Amino acid sequence: MNISAFLPGVAKIYGERPAVSLGTKLLYTYREFSERVIGLAGALRGELNLEQGDRVGLAMTNTPQYLELLVACWHAGLCAVPMNSKLHPKEFSYILENAGVKVCFVTGNLIENLSQSLTAVDGFHRVICVNDDEYETLVNSASIDMVDVEATDPAWIFYTSGTTGRPKGATLSHHNLMAMTLRYYADIDQVSSNDCYLHTAPISHGDGLYALPHLFKAAHHILPESGGFNVEEVFELLETFENVTFMVAPTMLTRMTNHPGSATAKAENIKTMYYGGAPMYLEDIKRAIAVFGPRFYQIFGQGESPMTGTGLSKEQHADFSHPRYEKRLASTGAPRTGVDIRVVNSEDLDVPTGEDGEILLRSDVTMSGYWNNPDATNDTIKDGWLHTGDVGFADEDGFITLKDRSKDMIISGGMNIYPREIEEVLMMDSRVDEVSVVGRPQTDWGEEVVAFVVLREGASIIIEELDALCLNNIARFKRPKEYFFVDQLPKSNYGKILKTELRKRFSAR
Repeated sequence: MNISAFLPGVAKIYGERPAVSLGTKLLYTYREFSERVIGLAGALRGELNLEQGDRVGLAMTNTPQYLELLVACWHAGLCAVPMNSKLHPKEFSYILENAGVKVCFVTGNLIENLSQSLTAVDGFHRVICVNDDEYETLVNSASIDMVDVEATDPAWIFYTSGTTGRPKGATLSHHNLMAMTLRYYADIDQVSSNDCYLHTAPISHGDGLYALPHLFKAAHHILPESGGFNVEEVFELLETFENVTFMVAPTMLTRMTNHPGSATAKAENIKTMYYGGAPMYLEDIKRAIAVFGPRFYQIFGQGESPMTGTGLSKEQHADFSHPRYEKRLASTGAPRTGVDIRVVNSEDLDVPTGEDGEILLRSDVTMSGYWNNPDATNDTIKDGWLHTGDVGFADEDGFITLKDRSKDMIISGGMNIYPREIEEVLMMDSRVDEVSVVGRPQTDWGEEVVAFVVLREGASIIIEELDALCLNNIARFKRPKEYFFVDQLPKSNYGKILKTELRKRFSAR
């Protein structure tokens, strides 16, 4: 079972339908898209000499080449390793080495970063810029037939920022991606060749995962010319395209709602906006519904259970007369099709309805494990249940409401940031005795990173030195926006740092 098996049929039936556009300019029909994919697949196995099961790195901003490379990897029996384009060279280096990547495709703006990263990677063969003539030469290589793979073979390794300081590669099989795709049709939308999918969020993450149900049905994929999310550009594209679906982080949706152009935006051309990845405040979604109508689907999931856990449907967003409407709107919805959910205490025993506990998921969407990390896999998946690390409760109807993140993850602008990773970098300076990193509420980004620092007795340090330490080791967006120098950190009787007490300082303000 190869996840790319959809392509020959789509190319035959919908060959002249638009496949990929950059802004309003059509680049490829599905016939042309298919030709490019099978040519690239031939180059991957021929010119680039990759063998079945090899990993291919994708370090790119949103670009038309991203989609064809994903499908070409699968067609050739290879595993894609998409990476956050904002990572630091050392972070790229770790992922490339950990996954055993041999070839990496990059956009032009990342060549310098990748060049620094590859000096430390053993067994790496080649980096290819998708904006160069060399890439188009590969596209025009002799095609190959689709490679037969097992359903359990890795198709996508999704690297999460690590709570233990190192990212972990959630390994998603062909079967996982197919199960995720079928649940899209079961729970969110039916898709046709008359639909459009607008890539407003990074393809390396959820946006790329939900490209699959749209590729399967020959929907039109539109990449903004800006390469990212720009409210004015989204509104302009809605003037041209109809039946548009796209992903929004809560902060993105709030920007759209509050933009002066929202009053005249062609909301009728929006089919679905799905959102997730961060808490959506009740008042924000109520305002968004008032502006754009009930065109929303909320998703709760993780890279380890891609885009699939609970969901709040468009119908539930529109059910204004329901007696628990606002409570449901504040939840993450009910279990998705074929997904089992439990809420448990520290001993993995189910808690009563309405009581807080850790959210566990079980379905055939759940990852096969973390790449080359059996210990982390065993800690996360127990008896088939994925321990999400998220704390919440189930109400009488089975709707799940999240209360806190037990892993203390910070979500800034829709990007996941794990404090432990930053803390370990700051602790590299011998003058730092203790440090605790937390998220501070921020209007535009949802949260921003701040650090509480305890210096060793008699030591002194300036903020610029801590900034330089971070910038030399982690991505810029993870760097603390402010440092608080304190004499001691609040701790429990067991010596655990109480991050909740640190966060209260901001709520008190």
